[in-house]
Amino acid sequence: MPVRTASAEWQGNLAEGSGEVRSESGALSSSYSFPSRFETGEGTNPEELIAAAHSACYAMALSHLLSEAGHTPESVSATARVRLDQVEGGFAITGIELACEARVPGISPEAFQEQAEAAKGGCPVSKALSAVEIDLTARLLS
Repeated sequence: MPVRTASAEWQGNLAEGSGEVRSESGALSSSYSFPSRFETGEGTNPEELIAAAHSACYAMALSHLLSEAGHTPESVSATARVRLDQVEGGFAITGIELACEARVPGISPEAFQEQAEAAKGGCPVSKALSAVEIDLTARLLS
């Protein structure tokens, strides 16, 4: 299996500095800063990148499980919200809200929920993020 790489460079102090983050494929090249992480400034931040990775991985994992169960989805849409909070001793990611909507012909709502939960547990990014609580809301669209 391939190993994926991204890199970041930060210049200056935390409050006034800035950085650039890049992926090896070139799909990602963005600035980040204190305002983009802790306020509403322009650029990305680590939590947004984690959310992107988690939502992409989960959508793929659920699609795979549904297909393996004989219910190939028309679509699976996932959104992840990563919470960063100030805690004793600094900042921490305190939880992730994972939501998905899927169009899956011929599956019962109960079978869909079962596959959605299994995908949460089987998604490689969910596994990597298992130190924090991941709340899942999965909705089957008609």
